[in-house]
Amino acid sequence: MDKEVQLSSVHDAADEEIASNEISQQSQRRKGGLITMPFIIANEALARMASLGLLPNMITYLMGSYRLHLGKATQILLLSSAASNFTPVVGAFIADSYLGRFLGVGLGSAVSFLGMTLLWLTAMFPQARPPTCNHQTGGCKSATKAQMAVLLSAFGLMSIGNGGLSCSLAFGADQVNRKDNPNNHRVLEIFFSWYYAFTVIGILVGLLGIVYIQDHLGWKIGFGVPAALMLLSTILFLLASPLYVKITKRTTLFTGFAQVTVAAFKNRKFQLPSQNSAEFYHHNKDSDLLVPTDRLRFMNRACVIMDREQDIALDGTAKNPWRLCTVDQVEELKAIVRVIPLWSTGIMMSLNIGGSFGLLQAKSLDRHISSHFEVPAGSFSVIMVGAIFIWIVLYDRVLIPLASKIRGKPVRINPKTRMGIGLFFSFLHLVTSATFESIRRKKAIKEGYLNDPHGVLKMSAMWLAPQLCIGGIAEAFNGIGQNEFYYTEFPRSMSSVAASLGGLGMAAGNLVSSFVFNTIENVTSKGGKRGWITDNINQGRFDKYYWVIAGVSALNIVYFLVCSWAYGPTVDQVSKATTEENGSKEEDLTEFKNVNPLFDDKGSDETSSKEKELTEFKNSGQVEKVYKSSEESG
Repeated sequence: MDKEVQLSSVHDAADEEIASNEISQQSQRRKGGLITMPFIIANEALARMASLGLLPNMITYLMGSYRLHLGKATQILLLSSAASNFTPVVGAFIADSYLGRFLGVGLGSAVSFLGMTLLWLTAMFPQARPPTCNHQTGGCKSATKAQMAVLLSAFGLMSIGNGGLSCSLAFGADQVNRKDNPNNHRVLEIFFSWYYAFTVIGILVGLLGIVYIQDHLGWKIGFGVPAALMLLSTILFLLASPLYVKITKRTTLFTGFAQVTVAAFKNRKFQLPSQNSAEFYHHNKDSDLLVPTDRLRFMNRACVIMDREQDIALDGTAKNPWRLCTVDQVEELKAIVRVIPLWSTGIMMSLNIGGSFGLLQAKSLDRHISSHFEVPAGSFSVIMVGAIFIWIVLYDRVLIPLASKIRGKPVRINPKTRMGIGLFFSFLHLVTSATFESIRRKKAIKEGYLNDPHGVLKMSAMWLAPQLCIGGIAEAFNGIGQNEFYYTEFPRSMSSVAASLGGLGMAAGNLVSSFVFNTIENVTSKGGKRGWITDNINQGRFDKYYWVIAGVSALNIVYFLVCSWAYGPTVDQVSKATTEENGSKEEDLTEFKNVNPLFDDKGSDETSSKEKELTEFKNSGQVEKVYKSSEESG
């Protein structure tokens, strides 16, 4: 009797929870949509405008105001960039597990504003910087530990804030992602493309406007404008708070991954069920994942029910989550493990010679568009950003519709293929850069500027445009491909983590760049020789540096092909194959009806001896079809 009362109370509580969840879901469905897009995209565009507008001239600020040498200043910027690209992973885990994506973006915006304000204060107060050099004595004091601490704190706050801002992409996708929409994949693709495009517009304005302000109005206004833009970005995002879809479900991913690992190890001696049936596996009641996938099968032991009475509580949960996990937990860990090899190929996209070199290279060239206007050296990266934006528009609005019209059916390049195309263009970008630097250096020596780092060659800086355009196309292919690949391949509970993996690749690329930078500098200057890396780029051999990275990029393409083959088909490819298979079966059925007059829809129940039911369920984003046959008794 007590058990019946207890069981009844459990059922009542479960019914109340289900009812409350349904009400919550209905209220969430009324929110979100296109009305939220201007606020989310404006937040991201303004934030990127402010943060990336600071970067091009930062090497000049560090070498000029803080008396740092090229090598040390480059190391600081590379490590700061690595931190800015690593914190999104931590921010994504915290957002998905505890805070939620809305609070993640809001707090990230506020912390970024504090970091930019602190950087602006270093320009406002002379006490925050080393004193100006004494030209009479020829002495220049370096920055004190306290002054460097303030400067590095500003970089640190901006890096932490970027960790929260990285959830913006996944948060925006939550507003338009609808499972009941048959064109959901296309809607997400359009959202990713235009989100990326408007972010690029913000970066363009930052690279042109903020760099110009810094060059002509000084650091005080040049750092004050980005801080003001970051404040506006934060206010706009918070204003639309009542309109957003806010996912309230919390998943402790770190704990879940640990539980799956421990449970799989404890159950390693158990045999997996011979039948892949849902009754043998522990899953959430409202989960779309009923059975685990066949990939990485050794992890499936973590969710196998050995003894239902001992393993499952009355409310349907596991009595010991460190011995029995859900199918969702297993598939989340599988998603991370499976994607690591392909993710590692994207590190090459951020392996570069250091952002400082591009600025010094542009300064050595003629940057005059007319006799009265000279393009700031820090603004030349706008060519790459412009190429990204133009290619996105051409790809989404011209090339894909034209190809679809020619073939007579929708044409779409899957994300994994776009990632590979981006890596190939990245290789071409490095080869072009190495070739141009070799030509530029020879011309500098010919014109007598070997010992003059400030000399301006009789060579237009627009010769930088081809390599920058190729680099932009590479980023457009690989960057958007990575974002869509991670988002579609991962469970929805890991959306923020998926959105942050691209940034994690950039962080790894910056760290590898820093390692390669130090290694080449130490190896080539060993024995008192003049190394490849010097403050005078005409004496250095940065062209050889580019050729080394280009060789690594070629090997990375081969590595990508191997990883792509090992990964197998993506969710989109499986869905496309399933759709084509269904279409062919429907055509065969139609032809059978036309040639067989005895077959019709009304008499099918009488003439057929079996009735087939088609049950579809999602398993880690892949659609599996199960045909059930039942003999008719009549």
